[in-house]
Amino acid sequence: MLADQAQAWHDKTHISIAKAAGYEYWFNGAGADIAKIKAGNVESYNHWYDNTKKVEVTPQMVLDQTNRYNRTDEAADAQGHLYGAIIAALREYGKNSASGKYGEYHMAYAAHYIGDLSNPLHNIPNDEFNIKHHQANDGVVEKTILDHPEKINRHMYTITLRDNRFEADLAREIARIANISRKLGYKLRADNRDMTPDEAYIQLGHSASLLRAVLKHFKKV
Repeated sequence: MLADQAQAWHDKTHISIAKAAGYEYWFNGAGADIAKIKAGNVESYNHWYDNTKKVEVTPQMVLDQTNRYNRTDEAADAQGHLYGAIIAALREYGKNSASGKYGEYHMAYAAHYIGDLSNPLHNIPNDEFNIKHHQANDGVVEKTILDHPEKINRHMYTITLRDNRFEADLAREIARIANISRKLGYKLRADNRDMTPDEAYIQLGHSASLLRAVLKHFKKV
């Protein structure tokens, strides 16, 4: 997947995920996509995982991606590293906050990546179907989502991330949502169609639920 193909949910959709989760700085929810204009693949590779081998995502796979955050070695990392980017961005948030620095931008990046996690076309191979349908799927609820936050809220649920097992629990939940998204992506490809709005809102509920759990862990909600 190239930088100009790595779009995900459009801006209002990302912002709506952050608002539904209760993120105080929800207005930064689209910032990571803005960064791609100048940062190119240094940022782009954080937004997707081109699962060319069509394998089940595991917590260990998630953790193994963390050291590839903000790297752009296409030969070694042509598939991207969305899953590890979530954890790596939160590590940066924790590190900066603990040292008295302003860490909020790192949380904003993590919030964006958690939004990308529920986009089915960011979890399957970037084949002809993906390229053809990507734009339509990214914007499937964009026009109306800000007016109907309840359509995300009704699909939210409780996720528990234990303080003493935070990264392990987070990796497990990232893998779980990645596999839900991946399977929907395969279904869309088999049916040769785009997501319905109802399917999109269910997916967005997964992202908002995970983001809310992260915010709770960091005492931000």
